[in-house]
Amino acid sequence: MKVPVSEQAPLTLNTDPRVVLEARSLCKEVSSPEGPLTIISDVSFSVLAGESVAIVGPSGAGKSTLLALLAGLDIPTRGSVILKGQNLSAHDEDGRARLRAQWVGFVFQSFQLLPSLTALEQVILPLELRGDKNSRAIAEEALDKVGLTPRLRHYPRQLSGGEQQRVAIARAFVTRPALLFADEPTGNLDAATGLGIIDLLFRLNAELHTTLVLVTHESDLAARCTRRLTLSAGQLIS
Repeated sequence: MKVPVSEQAPLTLNTDPRVVLEARSLCKEVSSPEGPLTIISDVSFSVLAGESVAIVGPSGAGKSTLLALLAGLDIPTRGSVILKGQNLSAHDEDGRARLRAQWVGFVFQSFQLLPSLTALEQVILPLELRGDKNSRAIAEEALDKVGLTPRLRHYPRQLSGGEQQRVAIARAFVTRPALLFADEPTGNLDAATGLGIIDLLFRLNAELHTTLVLVTHESDLAARCTRRLTLSAGQLIS
């Protein structure tokens, strides 16, 4: 049973200003007919500003579950995730959403575009939600960086898979997040298109000094990262 935050021992935060993200003894258990099932078991590591980290491992190893915990989309059964000095477990869902809006961007395998919005409107949305001024001009510049100026007014159904992922990347980077999470960002793309998306991710990562944490089964993508974390049966083995 998860111990309420108020009853846990006080959390000692890492004072190293380079640490953007830290996992401390993360565990995630779910119920099953056979009893508790452990998805993530005692995972600990830290990520420094500017790093690119690939989370790899076989299917069912717990990679996407770990990413969801790191992003505060799910909460651990035990352990803590520290994002920019904030213990995510100490916040409710609204609080975690505010932290994500402030510091985090996402790129998903399935693009996660809203079918009723144009490419430009997709990228404007996070800026408007944050109250940024000149959101249209900023969004247009972001789409230009990913080579989609001719597609500003196109809807997702009018875009190829690679173009949809470029919109998603522009949307993720437009708020200049401190940390970007990517879950199989090339998983729905052919090999040639996927390589283009990989190049784009790392070019923007370098230009904007964003820290990148991604889940992938693609060896080409993992090889581009500065560090690789390997999961097996929910445990960090390297």
